[in-house]
Amino acid sequence: MKYMRLFVLLLIPLAFMACNRGKDNPGYDYLGSHDMYYTKFYKAYSPNPVFPNHMTNQLPPEGAVARGKMPFPYPGANIAERAANQTKAGRELKNPVAVTAEVLADGKEHYRIFCSDCHGLNGKGDGYLYTSKLFPAKPASLVDAYVQNKPDGEIYYVITYGSISGLMGAHGSQILPKDRWSIVRYLRELAK
Repeated sequence: MKYMRLFVLLLIPLAFMACNRGKDNPGYDYLGSHDMYYTKFYKAYSPNPVFPNHMTNQLPPEGAVARGKMPFPYPGANIAERAANQTKAGRELKNPVAVTAEVLADGKEHYRIFCSDCHGLNGKGDGYLYTSKLFPAKPASLVDAYVQNKPDGEIYYVITYGSISGLMGAHGSQILPKDRWSIVRYLRELAK
């Protein structure tokens, strides 16, 4: 009986030690050959035997479009294509944003952030970059008839891809489409 008590006393700490699950000793997880507890994964740039090209990082399928990110349908690789597409965009694109106080306020704020440094707060081409001589060419006046007579789609195209001359850079990657349309609405109000 005395040895039995000693055996039980030694067995209890051993039982508690067996329940230890440290990172060095994970214990046993039973799921057969489908080990879902510890997934086998491949690092991003490591070879992968699962895919035919043996690459872990796969390119998206050709022509795939990210959800909610429709591509702009008027590309322009060279100056002739851009001029044609700018005119085409002017004919085909209609401003989907209605004129409201909220839209005009949004357009004004985005204009201030992205456009006023070159075109000035009043849109006359007298922004800080030009008046401080940091930019050599005078930006276009956005309130003159030359710009105001252009259709909304053409102005949107120029904001997206930049000017054909190359003096104005593309802002399509910086400004969301809805906000570009708001800027166009604001430009119409700015000229009044």
